[in-house]
Amino acid sequence: MYGLLLPVILFSGCEKADEYVSSPTANFEALWKIVDENYCFFEYKDIDWDEVHERYRVQISDTMSRYTMFDVLASMLNELKDGHTNLISSFDMSRYWAWYEDYAPNFYKDVQSRYLGTNYKIAGGLKYTRLADDEFGYVYYGSFSSGVGEANLDEMFLYFKDCKGLIFDVRDNGGGSLTYADRIAARFMEERMLTGYIQHKTGKGHADFSDPYPIYLSPTMDHVRWLRPTVVLTNRHCFSSANDFVQKMMLMPYVTVIGDRTGGGSGLPFTSELPNGWSVRFSASPMLDASKQNTEFGINPDINVQMTSGDIQRGKDTLIESAISFLKEQTNGK
Repeated sequence: MYGLLLPVILFSGCEKADEYVSSPTANFEALWKIVDENYCFFEYKDIDWDEVHERYRVQISDTMSRYTMFDVLASMLNELKDGHTNLISSFDMSRYWAWYEDYAPNFYKDVQSRYLGTNYKIAGGLKYTRLADDEFGYVYYGSFSSGVGEANLDEMFLYFKDCKGLIFDVRDNGGGSLTYADRIAARFMEERMLTGYIQHKTGKGHADFSDPYPIYLSPTMDHVRWLRPTVVLTNRHCFSSANDFVQKMMLMPYVTVIGDRTGGGSGLPFTSELPNGWSVRFSASPMLDASKQNTEFGINPDINVQMTSGDIQRGKDTLIESAISFLKEQTNGK
């Protein structure tokens, strides 16, 4: 009998712990205001946040369930069309994925894995091997959340010491740490350079930002550097720090970007909390490229290449094949 009573007691305790700290209306207003005063792309995206308020306010009722309220608030946040924006509760996390779901994938793991093989090397988050009779190095880095140390990079580049060129594949890399993006990009540099700018909010208005603050990156002089022809492969699922990495790599003298436009995500995220304890994450500080242009909506490659159905059926990766052909042209006779 006691065994039957225990789940009821626990269930009642959970219900009590999940009661609202404030009403749905108060949480709605708090969320709208937090975003209104801190989000960084209202003007760039031409979003009328007041109009959004009026449209979603009528959907809020103080008698609605927390699940229904979550869905309404999540839909309101999706009006920002921002992959960095999430509403986080104990039971769900909202996300906006249309920035890549509405585009061709240009990456098929089962096809790409045929090039990587099964005996590839692993150094931190890097997977790498040699292609085209050992003529070119191939690296796949699937997430900037996967750690990469200086020693990892040294070992990888030493493994490629006899290669004429390098393919660095960041397709389907949804981002992670900017530290790793800078650490890798610094291996392709000859001298210190301006790589971009960042702005910070200075007030509650949608246009209240500081002047762009310059960001510089210096080469890693005391480690192995790669100053040979390089191709970076991209697709629409390159986001956040992967987008930042591509933007930096395009400045390097020996690097060519091949593939599809990246997914963007150039706002530095900020996190706040609603009265009921839910968290909200969104872009708060815009990061600009070296020309002070916004890359929130992505970066075009130097050479646009799309996967073809014929290649996919033959088990060929159109982008990798294009990179190999490009590097052969660049290194012919060298």
